[in-house]
Amino acid sequence: MEIIQKESQELLQLVSFNLGSEEFGIDILKVQEIIRLINITKVPNSPEFIEGVINLRGRVIPVIALRIKLGMEKIEYSNSTRIIVVEINNNTVGFVVDGVSEVLRIPANITEAPPSMVAGVDSEYITAVGKLEDRLLILLDLEKILAINEHEMLKNT
Repeated sequence: MEIIQKESQELLQLVSFNLGSEEFGIDILKVQEIIRLINITKVPNSPEFIEGVINLRGRVIPVIALRIKLGMEKIEYSNSTRIIVVEINNNTVGFVVDGVSEVLRIPANITEAPPSMVAGVDSEYITAVGKLEDRLLILLDLEKILAINEHEMLKNT
């Protein structure tokens, strides 16, 4: 009889995406779906980082330009631009990203606490930095990206 050793290693399952030359990751359990860019309707008097709203199978979902929210420069959208639809604090929200890379399973022990400033992104939004073989992966905390008052604003969009 062969004894199978159970891995005690905790694995993080992440969706990785790009904003410029940086690679970010978010918990796959937060992601509802990833869609191609569709028509976004502008909402008057909304903050700069709110791109607008989309109609996703009959549901109106606010869309956030993640580049703007993280203080990066706005760029033209391309064929690789995607909207990652996530659930945050009982709100469904779309985040516009430059491109989605892959689904990753990484051991939790290859991550470490972030330095105070990573890739120009304030570390309050970052849970950890993953050290992969040939690159770093910045793990984002989506709940912290939106302040409490911004969650309320999204509910009213």
